Amino acid sequence: MVPRFNHGVVGRFLAVCISLTPTAHLPATLLSGHSVEGGVMTILAERPNSAVLVVDVQNGVVAQAHERGDVVANIGRLVERARRDGVPVVWVQDNGENRMPGDEAWEIVPELSPSDDEPRVEKIYGDSFEDTTLEDVLAGLGVGRLIVAGAQTDACIRSTLHGAFVRGYDTTLVSDAHTTEDQTQWGAPPPDQVIAHTNLYWQFQAAPGRTAEVVATDDVELEAAGLKR
Repeated sequence: MVPRFNHGVVGRFLAVCISLTPTAHLPATLLSGHSVEGGVMTILAERPNSAVLVVDVQNGVVAQAHERGDVVANIGRLVERARRDGVPVVWVQDNGENRMPGDEAWEIVPELSPSDDEPRVEKIYGDSFEDTTLEDVLAGLGVGRLIVAGAQTDACIRSTLHGAFVRGYDTTLVSDAHTTEDQTQWGAPPPDQVIAHTNLYWQFQAAPGRTAEVVATDDVELEAAGLKR
């Protein structure tokens, strides 16, 4: 018999555990968060804007990804909505041993076409902020809330979500616009379970003055309540 669990209990447990995370390492530029109608504003000073962050949707990263076609299509629809609404789109590309600039494996998948005026950020670590230009790019755009999509769920997506959150960003994970490949041969759960678990736990993420949410592509609010461009 498969054991049942209570999502409410799980959520309260995760919220308590996450709330114990120390915040002494936050940058000095952060301000205390304050309530706004419809949610809590980012604690980053003078950063009222949202941006769509597309992480590692590269040929060599998503070639064997779970439900690749559907996920890429959802990302494409999200990007087009953002462009129509004037919301910045930022593209992250991972440099790896078999995936370097100029290689086909490094390129963004052909279904997606970054515009010339959309920033691109190269990285070598899972966290898209680590040793990259991402923070400078977002600061220049006045961004305090990130809408995150891409790959891989259990690597660079999780790392980037946590990296953004501890740096003071509000974070929205797009539930049907991130994916990973099958790594069960190394002891990982099947990819659909990895994605489902990430969607489950991120919705319970909590910290002072920041918000975390998980929403489907069609339900993403490109500008969070209280945030105005």
